Amino acid sequence: MPPKVLLLVEDNPHDEALTLRAFRKANLSNPVVVVRDGIEALDWLWRQGAYADRDPQQRVAVVLLDLKLPKIDGAEVLRRLRADDRTRLIPVVILTTSTEEADVIRGYANGANSYLRKPVDFGQFMTTVAQLGVYWLAVNELAPEQR
Repeated sequence: MPPKVLLLVEDNPHDEALTLRAFRKANLSNPVVVVRDGIEALDWLWRQGAYADRDPQQRVAVVLLDLKLPKIDGAEVLRRLRADDRTRLIPVVILTTSTEEADVIRGYANGANSYLRKPVDFGQFMTTVAQLGVYWLAVNELAPEQR
């Protein structure tokens, strides 16, 4: 079985670099695919557009989804993922800087599996992201149709 893939939907290069560093420090060797806007995320997941030829054996174990994205924001990406039978069971973790209570409520109402605020402190960020990766990539079991 191919390794579980983590899809990081993040438009901030600094946060992307920190997240990838945290995964390396946690010894997570799973492939991480990075996309930088909502349209690219949907295209990758649905194997369309630039990703139409993506290997169908690549199965995403979890989507780490920022809310503030160009083209289509994270809330709309989540809503579309949950409305589509191909992606409705893929775990989605909102990983954002937003402190708005309305974003938390909307995230869970739209089917997020978890909502995490990006810690401002470097050490806390590294620890949080590493634990997140270990849980979703090494501990969590995928829904049968996602295997």
